[in-house]
Parts: sequence; structure tokens; C-alpha cells
Amino acid sequence: MHIKAGQLLKRINSPSDIKKLTDNDLVRLCGELRDFIIECVSLNPGHFGASLGVVELTVALHAIFDTPHDKIIWDVGHQAYAHKILTGRRDRFYTNRTYKGISGFPKMSESVYDAFGVGHSSTSVSAALGMAIASGLRQENRHHIAVIGDGAMTGGMAFEALNNAGVAKADLLVILNDNGIAIDQSVGALKEYFTDITTSRTYNKLKDEVWKILGATGKYAAHTRGFFQKIDTALKSSLLNQSNLFEAMNFRYFGPVDGHDVVRLSKLLNDIKNISGPKLLHCVTTKGKGFSRAEKEQTKFHAPGFFDKTTGDTPLSPCDKLKPLKFQDVFGATLAELAQQNDKIVGITPAMLSGCSLDILKEKFPERTFDVGIAEQHAVTFAAGMSTMGFLPFCNIYSTFMQRAYDQVIHDVALQKLNVVLCLDRGGLVGEDGATHHGAFDIAYLRCIPHLIIMSPLNEVDLRNMLYTVQLNPQGPVAIRYPRGRGYKLVWQRPFKKIPIGKAVEMMTGDSLAVLSFGPVGNNVFKAAKLLRNENINISHYDMRFAKPLDEEVLHKVFKKFNKVITVEDGVIKGGFGSAVLEFMNTHGYKAQLVQLGIPDRFIEHGSVEELQAECGYDLEGILKTIKNLLK
Repeated sequence: MHIKAGQLLKRINSPSDIKKLTDNDLVRLCGELRDFIIECVSLNPGHFGASLGVVELTVALHAIFDTPHDKIIWDVGHQAYAHKILTGRRDRFYTNRTYKGISGFPKMSESVYDAFGVGHSSTSVSAALGMAIASGLRQENRHHIAVIGDGAMTGGMAFEALNNAGVAKADLLVILNDNGIAIDQSVGALKEYFTDITTSRTYNKLKDEVWKILGATGKYAAHTRGFFQKIDTALKSSLLNQSNLFEAMNFRYFGPVDGHDVVRLSKLLNDIKNISGPKLLHCVTTKGKGFSRAEKEQTKFHAPGFFDKTTGDTPLSPCDKLKPLKFQDVFGATLAELAQQNDKIVGITPAMLSGCSLDILKEKFPERTFDVGIAEQHAVTFAAGMSTMGFLPFCNIYSTFMQRAYDQVIHDVALQKLNVVLCLDRGGLVGEDGATHHGAFDIAYLRCIPHLIIMSPLNEVDLRNMLYTVQLNPQGPVAIRYPRGRGYKLVWQRPFKKIPIGKAVEMMTGDSLAVLSFGPVGNNVFKAAKLLRNENINISHYDMRFAKPLDEEVLHKVFKKFNKVITVEDGVIKGGFGSAVLEFMNTHGYKAQLVQLGIPDRFIEHGSVEELQAECGYDLEGILKTIKNLLK
């Protein structure tokens, strides 16, 4: 796939080329860059709105700072497409997020311009501060810039870093990209505070007039900055009737400014870059800027999939209506149905309301649905607090993000044996988002926690019944993990059935060997078993359903009958479900040849789920090959 770049953009092979441009050229470059992103992402899906919103900021940063000597750290990285295109990856950008192609996120091993690998929220200020202090110790003259969104600023780690930076006396520039939205609309008191600053017309108009009068962007800027800062602080305190949060943390605050005025941004960055100490530039931007549908439908166009670059329409084939629902939608619809019957059920998510389909519950029970912002640790302990008061929280967090709340799961939930249901969306390999987003580790890191039940459905009907079961008679903390993407059943909304805790299901019976699977990857095993029957190879297949507690009755039966056993899981092999089976085998003195299939001991990069499962050896072909090799 070849995407034609504009006449100016095609001449930009590194940031040094941007520095040669006139003001008019910078404006033109932004237009061509935005067109290029629209063209590319419409044909090769990825994160769309966030990158459109920072085009001007990206161009201004590379025009003013000496990258890669100066370090730009992008928080999360959804917004870094323009950065990648301008730093030597324009002609490879068509491979973005594809198997063996470039990553959808900044990645240090991919380019010297990617100063820090990212993918999870709220890390940029900490990383940039660490770099700034290290540069100071080495007596190096570098600039360090953290670009963080208002949504990511709600993460506790961002506040920890700001608190540290305020007294560290390091030269650090934090750029707050304030667009009022992460994936869903930003929430919380901090959002209201940003809105107050941004919408104070009296303050902004008066500040602009003072700025112009004092020549704060002219040749006398160095002599007037101190005076202007005193006036600026007084304006903010009196007109906004509150002190400035960032200045209270010892940051020099600039803004808010129009994040889509590349010329003014460039001049402003040039003026403030050599002011010593911690500084914060507040840029107001529009997510999806320059593409009308993306501006109006910001949540949908965060990552829209394929779309028409002219109209924004998403093509739907007639067969789409015949496809199974996504697991997340089955979760959302089922929880809303259960909440109708059980008034103790509440839903909690850290800024993934639509991403995990809790918006379905919110539509029916807004007072029982809580989006707490990008704050996974808080989400879990908040759920624990509600549990102590008799409610049953279903706390939905992507598996990869649950890693951030590990201490809270142990200390605040499991230790106290509280009734909290941890719903781990995106369990297993997630595809094109790659290493930062795979839900690879949850089985291993949760399995060692006392009191915690870990279950995973084979399909949507199982997910529905697991959600039903855990709210009938809560007996402590439970984790239910399920994958990204569509399920397997067209008819899933069936009458509820209670699932016996810790009991497996025998899917097929045979005498050759036994395969024990955990979760939806068992569908690959079931397909393999049916194909093998055509070759007169009959295996026993058990859908274990629970990684903890294990169905010991079934395991005794398996190891008494078979000396060849395979375990299959969509998670890391080390410490995972297969390891639990090995521990059982050793504890009870069984001897068998046991092969574990799952994610090997390395980070798996991006690609389609099918490609990545094949790489790891537990797709359909990999399972068939393993069974046949073992039987030899």
C-alpha cells in the first residue's frame, strides 16, 4: 500500500528539515500531515482522533527543539502518529500496527526519536523528570518535554511526578494537551478545573492584552518575563477566584493557548524553552481536529477501524449482522440485566466506559455506574469500599491495566476477603496494540493470591452464566477474564444457569491423550479434536473453566488414565494455568509427559490475534502439530 504524501511533507525526512520552513510553510505542513494521517488510518486502522488533535503541537515541538538530543515523551502514545511520520517513518507508516510493521506506540528500539516506550497512561512526567535529572548529573544541556493529556493527568502517577518535579529543580517542560476527552469524556474535579481556566474569557482576554503590551514574545521578552509572571499569577488568582494548581506545585504556568496555532505555538515554545526549572504549557486542542466526523464523534473516532476518508462512514457488510457480539457487549448487556434483578450490583471502570461496554449499564442505571477516570488503583479500592457497605461491585479493568492495581487487589480486596468481582476485559493476546496491551500476565499474577477465584468462559454463554453465578451468593473476590473481540455464539441470551465453582466440563472423550484448556482458546482445541477424529485420533478435551480452584477430581482422573497431557491457555506459560496443573501433578506424585502451550517467556509484538497465536504455537495448526508430535 503506497500513500502519496503532499509536496512539502514528502521533503520532510527528519526534524532538521522542519527548522528550515517559514511560518506559512509550517501551516501548510500541518495540513498535508493531517491529510496523510487521514488517508493512512482510513485504509489501515489505528488510533485516529488523538493524532489529528496534536498535529500543530507536534510540528512546533520538532521545529523548536533539537530532537533527538532533546527528549519528547508522549504519554500513552495514541497521539504520536504525526511524530512518527516526521521522524523518518513516513514511507513505512503504511505498516503501522501490522505484523512485523512499525508499532502503533512510541518504542525506543524502533527509533532514536522515541525517547521512551509508552502504552499505559500517566507515565510521561515521571520518565521526563528522570531524564532531566540524569542529564543534570551528567552536565548535559538538553531539554526534556512530557506531553500529557488531561485524561492521563487524572492518573495518580502523574500527580506523584508533578509533586516531585516541583522541588527537584530540574529543567522540565510539561505540555498539557487539554481536549476534554481520553476515549470517553474526561471526568472528575480536575476536568472542571481545566474547564474553569479555559473558559474564563475575562482572564484570557486580559492576559493576551498584557502579553502583547509587554512584548512577551518579542526581543524584550527576557526582561519582561518576571514582571509578566507576577501579573499573570495575580490575574489567575483574582479572576478565577482560586490559586493555580500547577503554580502551587512550583511550576511556571503558561496558558491556556490555542493548540492549533502552529505559528504562535512555535514562538511561545521558543520563548519559554530556556526558562529554568519546571514549566507547564496548557494547550487547548480538539480531538479529531480537521476531520468533521472525528470532531463530532470523538469516542467512535478514537480508533474507528476502516472508514471512508471523505464521509467518515464505516463500511458494513451484510454479514456483519450475522456475526456474534463482542465479549464486552455480552458483559455489558448481561450486567445491566442482572442489575435489574439485584439492586446491590454496581459497575466501576477507570475511563473505559464504552471500551468495556459499561455504558450499557450507565444508560439504565446511571446512579450505579462509576467512571473514576484513569485511576486503576483507586478503582479497585473504591470497589472495596463499596463492598464493605453491602454492595457488589463489578470492577471492569483491561487485563493489562489491572497490573497497575496489583497491590490494591492483594491488600484491599483479597486480604479482607471482600466481595468484589474483577472483570478482566482483553485477557490474552489483543492483536494490533501489541506488547503494552496484551493481557498476558493476569492468570500468573492473580493465581498466587489467597481467597481469589479465577475463572474464564469458553464462550459468551459461559460468560453470561459466570456473571450470574458470582452474584447469587458472593463468597469473596472473583476474577473473570475474557478476550477482546467477537465471541462464538449467535444465540447467547439464554436462560441463566448456575456454574459449580471449581468444576470443569468434559468436551470430548478419547484414549490418545488429554488436553486441558482454560478460557476461549479452548475453541481452538475443540476444532482440533474434531479434525483429528477424521484421522482416527481420539483425544479427551476438558474445558477447565477455573484456574483457581482447579477441578482436582478431573485432574486425578486425567493423570490416572493418561501419560501424555497438554495444557493450553491464552496467557504466559510461566506461572500460569499450565503451571498450576504441573504443581498438582507433582504434589500428587503423578508422572506424565506434560506440554504447556501459551505465551512464551518473551514480550509478543503487534499483529492480528491469529498471527500472534500462530507465532506462539496455540492456534489451530499449532495445537494439531503439538498433539501429533506428542503421539509420535
